Amino acid sequence: MAMSGGKDDGSPMGEMNSTPLIDVMLVLLIMFIITIPPVTHAVKIDLPIPNNQPVDNPVDPVINKIVILPTNEILWNGTQVSLDQMAQYLDQTKAMSPEPELQFQPAPTTGYEIVDFALARIKRAEVEKFGFVGNEQYFNFGKADNEP
Repeated sequence: MAMSGGKDDGSPMGEMNSTPLIDVMLVLLIMFIITIPPVTHAVKIDLPIPNNQPVDNPVDPVINKIVILPTNEILWNGTQVSLDQMAQYLDQTKAMSPEPELQFQPAPTTGYEIVDFALARIKRAEVEKFGFVGNEQYFNFGKADNEP
């Protein structure tokens, strides 16, 4: 790019210098991009911290399992329930002493919305003994048959 300082006859240049304007616009664009908050939607669940110490208490004899099928059906220990029934069962287990363990297993092709609703209900019930099971089913989910 060539720059000119005006005409050779010494007269002033009548054009506006747009370089500082472009610089200011680029700085404003970068500031705008930095200040935009990332769009995220998450259900925050406090997962248990692994404890390697031996447990003196025996393993709880009652383990409740919630399975969500690809057809958006919710199973509580193998019996189909609605979200409201699941919430009632969660309240009943929360009142038990000791509180039974709750296992959660959505199918890989289950819709996000029903899983989100179920996790929100579990969070509202303040379940303390909670875990995800069946995560190994997601290991090969979505890979082609010829991939390692």
